[in-house]
Amino acid sequence: MGICHQVNLEHLAKVVQVRDVGGKKVAIPDTLMGTDSHTTMVNGLGVLGWGTGGIEAEAAILGQPAYLAPPIVVGVRFLGALPAGSTATDLVLTLTEMLRKHGVVDKFVEFCGDGLSSLSVPDRATLSNMCPEYGATSALFPVDQQTLRYLQVTGRDREQIDLVERYAKEQGLFRVDGAATPKFSELLELDLSKVESSLAGPKRPQDRVPLRDAWSSFTTVFTPGPRPEPEAISRLTQEGGPINGRATVAVAAKPEATVENGSVVIAAITSCTNTSNPSVMIAAGLLAKKAVELGLTVKPYVKTSLAPGSRVVTDYLKTADLLEPLEKLGFFLVGYGCTTCIGNSGPLASPEIEAAVSKEDLSVVAVLSGNRNFEARIHPLVKASYLGSPPLVVAFALAGTVHKDLTKDPLGQTADGKPVMLSDLWPSQDEVNEVVQRCVKEEMFRREYSRIFEGDEHWKSMEAPTGPIFAWDPESTYVKEPPYFDGFSAQPKALTDIDGARVLVMVGDSVTTDHISPAGSIPIDSPAGRYLIEKGVDRFAFNSFGARRGNHEVMERGTFGNIRLRNALASREGYWTRHFPDGGEVTIFDAAQRYKAEGVPLIVLAGKEYGTGSSRDWAAKGPLLQGVRAVIAESFERIHRSNLVGMGILPLQYVPRENAHLLGLTGRERYTIHGLDTIKPGQLVEVEAVADDGKATRFSTRCRVDNETEVGYLHHGGILPLVLRELIAKK
Repeated sequence: MGICHQVNLEHLAKVVQVRDVGGKKVAIPDTLMGTDSHTTMVNGLGVLGWGTGGIEAEAAILGQPAYLAPPIVVGVRFLGALPAGSTATDLVLTLTEMLRKHGVVDKFVEFCGDGLSSLSVPDRATLSNMCPEYGATSALFPVDQQTLRYLQVTGRDREQIDLVERYAKEQGLFRVDGAATPKFSELLELDLSKVESSLAGPKRPQDRVPLRDAWSSFTTVFTPGPRPEPEAISRLTQEGGPINGRATVAVAAKPEATVENGSVVIAAITSCTNTSNPSVMIAAGLLAKKAVELGLTVKPYVKTSLAPGSRVVTDYLKTADLLEPLEKLGFFLVGYGCTTCIGNSGPLASPEIEAAVSKEDLSVVAVLSGNRNFEARIHPLVKASYLGSPPLVVAFALAGTVHKDLTKDPLGQTADGKPVMLSDLWPSQDEVNEVVQRCVKEEMFRREYSRIFEGDEHWKSMEAPTGPIFAWDPESTYVKEPPYFDGFSAQPKALTDIDGARVLVMVGDSVTTDHISPAGSIPIDSPAGRYLIEKGVDRFAFNSFGARRGNHEVMERGTFGNIRLRNALASREGYWTRHFPDGGEVTIFDAAQRYKAEGVPLIVLAGKEYGTGSSRDWAAKGPLLQGVRAVIAESFERIHRSNLVGMGILPLQYVPRENAHLLGLTGRERYTIHGLDTIKPGQLVEVEAVADDGKATRFSTRCRVDNETEVGYLHHGGILPLVLRELIAKK
């Protein structure tokens, strides 16, 4: 029915809740703790919400406390208003770049300033949604006139809107222009008038690049060399020859359509980040309408899709007569949910394209209106991915390449050969506002959300087992009984030192949960792919890791299974490592199995920002099943650190000005971690690494087990064994 974050924003959030306390009705601020990092989207409505890992959420559901340390609060003061041609997407990419550079991990961000009056709640929600990308715990906007206006447009009851206004004003929480800047731990400032049209990529959401510099950002990473003249491309294509070490390829008997380095093969309007915002969605529709009127078409090698986070989006696009021009350019509705942004893009536009990209090792591109563009997340064959606003997604689908400066190069030509510039298609803010005012109606929200809990005919027709205990199907390759309680005892074993551990993987900075546990397609020649084939699953029925997360056999084999993972122990990218002491290169899964049979514990060595991205439980569950006992990193992303502790894996942080490189570690040593039997929150833990020649390197790390409850999780081997033992003790 929609993406949960957009449903929260458009329907579930109340801003002010009313609770029965001692027989009296008491108004309190609305808050949310959600099992996804993008829970923060609701902050745009003035609701304090943050994401947590599913492991921690399971514990909360089962009665365990959830801890959040008193945060440092970083204020961001907005001045001015966005200039013509710039969107909320451009603003959020600018903000993400700025806050990542400042450093806001484990901090709250709170917005203030008169510039807020120019930002609608959908604009604000775009900024709050990408809170995980800049690393903060939450990103809160104040309640003001824009909040009340949005509550009305989305069909909230008049009584609730009045309560929000009265409560916020009584409590001093209602923002007005000219108000004094609140006190913050730190304060930053951003002039909205200086925000320019931007993309982010080609590998990380914080790597913002002005639209005019898209090609230079691509070549900086992929260095495909200068582009040949069109005549040379045509000649070499006909001869089947390589071009700068690559080859252009005819697509589906259309020799005029060639795929090369920089070609856009996926253009997706996707993700609640932008589909929650009528302004950018309508801008995309208006741009498509003008393009169709001028006779422009999308290149045949571009796979296009439209996946809104809410059914209301297609309602207002239809009302505005903008759905049809989007469809004429190939942007057909594929569903209301997370698609391309999480890797559910499916195959490329044709098997010929996939074969050509793979054979010639082409560096092709995805452009999407999502929030994450980590390596291999969007599609395993797509090396470069750029985040951009919905109208820019349409523009790049028309251009078919990032080897154009869309600020000055034509997107295409009319039938009579006249060049068409992006400026010819880009709608004015007045055009967008007129359509928003005319076509985004309160009754649309009321109608769609009146049936939000019903489900469609597929949902209603599904058969589901009943009874107090789940009946596991031993033949299922989707849902299998997990081994977390294998060897379970009523009393936990004593926590002991990690002795003689080997390094399973040694990675650098910004390793994401997508690197650790991919959610996208399952490679046929990977350990997970081979497992499914052995179970009789046809390769075309593999589905994705995300769809098979109920089967630990698939997920353990997919751990560290990203085809772009760079493990310093291996000679190639992907799911490879070395088994020591013999040094043979094998898959990470096979190495883990061998170490397990040998009784050797495992650790991971990492750089800064380990575990950024999605709050993916399997990025902690998978390493645990592979035998990982500890991760030593320069810094951790908040939710992933919590997930590691929740599964009984010890997170250790190098002390300042130390890391694996500076300590001379190679990852081939044997590691012993001392003093775990008396571990305390935040204490220094000694590590000893012994090389093959007997040389010992000793260094201190900071234990990132942050409170006594987390110490208990380690002693019990994770949250789930702890909860089960507590339940047993109560009987």
